[in-house]
Amino acid sequence: MNKKFLTEQDVRGLLPGSPCYVEAGTILTPLAREMADQRQNIIVECASAEELVRLKAYSRLVALGADNPGWILKEQLRPFLQDNGYQILDCGSSSREVVDYTDVALQVTSLLKAGKAHRGIVIDAVGTGSCMVANKVPGIRAANCYDRLTARSSREQNDANLLTLGGQLISFELATLIVSTWLNTPFAGGQQQKRISKIEEVEQQFLQATVVALPGDSSCAL
Repeated sequence: MNKKFLTEQDVRGLLPGSPCYVEAGTILTPLAREMADQRQNIIVECASAEELVRLKAYSRLVALGADNPGWILKEQLRPFLQDNGYQILDCGSSSREVVDYTDVALQVTSLLKAGKAHRGIVIDAVGTGSCMVANKVPGIRAANCYDRLTARSSREQNDANLLTLGGQLISFELATLIVSTWLNTPFAGGQQQKRISKIEEVEQQFLQATVVALPGDSSCAL
């Protein structure tokens, strides 16, 4: 059986900070490991080729939604993400028609909760309202980011799984920097995981006994 190798060139082809999926038994060349460390590409070993394909596909699934003030930025970001290899689940809006950010945020969070998307991005006028709504949903850690530092911190320290943006506050160029940083920054784990566990404990304390059903994802399309 031929052994598989991961080379420096393979790692160089990845976006900085993105996971590098390999099959079990793959040999990393010294230069590949050095390059992965420099670019913060975490090496994820998969038990089989089938698992590798499945994980690579799942990690590229992004639920994207916006209300009418955020619609233009959403339409600009969608092709940018697709050009970078992400598969987009479009949760609307589909035009400039008035839609509440609350509804859009819940469409995106419903996909995250159902395991149908790996990350979520919601855009409204300033990003605050969507962030508030999303953080009401158990298991969602939403962050309203406005520069690369807040994007990196929210992933590295808080393991945020949903990003909100202010469509009327930031340019497309800045948005691409924020989104790229946020999607490709790994969670630090360690001491930070202990703090995430405390967030989850607080969440459990205030959960009510009755379960409120989230709206379906019928309006979300690939």
